[in-house]
Amino acid sequence: MNGVQLPITGGCGCGEVRYEVTAPLGDAMYCHCTRCQRRSGGSTGAAAWVQPGAFRIVSGEQHLRRWSPPDGMVKVFCGECGSGLWAVMPDDESRLAVRLGSVDGDPGVRPTVRIFVSDAAVWEAIPDDGLDRHDGFPQ
Repeated sequence: MNGVQLPITGGCGCGEVRYEVTAPLGDAMYCHCTRCQRRSGGSTGAAAWVQPGAFRIVSGEQHLRRWSPPDGMVKVFCGECGSGLWAVMPDDESRLAVRLGSVDGDPGVRPTVRIFVSDAAVWEAIPDDGLDRHDGFPQ
């Protein structure tokens, strides 16, 4: 998508946490892993990669909580309202993906891939939308 206005801004549902992204978002994905299902209460999580150095917490850092599962990305969320905001790779926190639902307005990207489809919810079929599908992260 062209013409996205920078910085891209976002935050949590209660407004306590705000962030900005100063460069266009990178690849976006739908994640079907069980963790995304349980965190969202839905069948997927949608996220996009942020260029290293382009992410900044504007306010509410004291409200942030982290969940570090033993074999996945570190999930960052608002401790007040529970909104999922972003995730980081446990071995490289410069690799950050923002949750598209936390972005204000148009994030300027659309998901182009579905990941962890082998964990997809049995109660909702994956749409036949032509997106690439992977059982984990694309190689």
